[in-house]
Amino acid sequence: MGMRFDILTLFPNMFSSPLRESVLGRAIENGLVQIRTINIRDFTSDKHHVVDDTPYGGGQGMVMKVEPIAAAIEWVKSQDPSAWVVCLTPQGKQFNQGTALTLSSRSHLILLCGRYEGVDERVRELFADEEISIGDYVLTGGELAAMVVIDAVSRLLPGVLGSERSAEEDSFFNSLLEYPQYTRPFNFRGSCVPEVLLSGNHSAISLWRRRKALERTSVKRPDLLAKAKLSEGDKKLLEEIVNSRDDCGLRNVDGRVGSSTKFQAPNSK
Repeated sequence: MGMRFDILTLFPNMFSSPLRESVLGRAIENGLVQIRTINIRDFTSDKHHVVDDTPYGGGQGMVMKVEPIAAAIEWVKSQDPSAWVVCLTPQGKQFNQGTALTLSSRSHLILLCGRYEGVDERVRELFADEEISIGDYVLTGGELAAMVVIDAVSRLLPGVLGSERSAEEDSFFNSLLEYPQYTRPFNFRGSCVPEVLLSGNHSAISLWRRRKALERTSVKRPDLLAKAKLSEGDKKLLEEIVNSRDDCGLRNVDGRVGSSTKFQAPNSK
């Protein structure tokens, strides 16, 4: 039995196409992932299926009511009490690869997609196990955030990508950006594939890829290096990368010119 996602939403049709495509679609077909969209309106008790109301104390907009959300969560939990409730909200902790990895260890997630001006605070107080935000920007609702979480978590599940190495080599998996990738043709408008990748020397290729991942991360996301688990060999490579920069700056892996900065390995004195 695959990992299960229950999505509580007012707009279940938003998930129809994304859940049929690419890696995620195949994972669902193969039973590695199970996804169910649950319309919160189905858990209202009035004939008009009202799911929102004006906020106490006044203010703009509408707030999602606690009763239908509570009823939906309790209905899912009656089938599996261990289901983990995630509220997708700007107030949540920032979603990252570490969060995705932690969530992938669970067997059943309930993803609550907020709308309007948000949800009644009692949903968080009484039902939420975790609150997650996918970034510091405003979306119309939590549905797109739910898709991001489902995709990021699902690709970490055994068998979804077909190779465990694929996920391990993704950017951010080890707090490093991914090394540059190339395919045919060898020469495109004068820009050629690095010769080492055609050498057949797997040791040299691995070393080149590691060096490029470290170089790219140090240039584009130096903040990630503080979180990375670096070996002594990695630290030596980083020292070499920094020392190779001259006073005029290093042409970075993306073609831009960056200034030289002294690298200090995490936890080094």
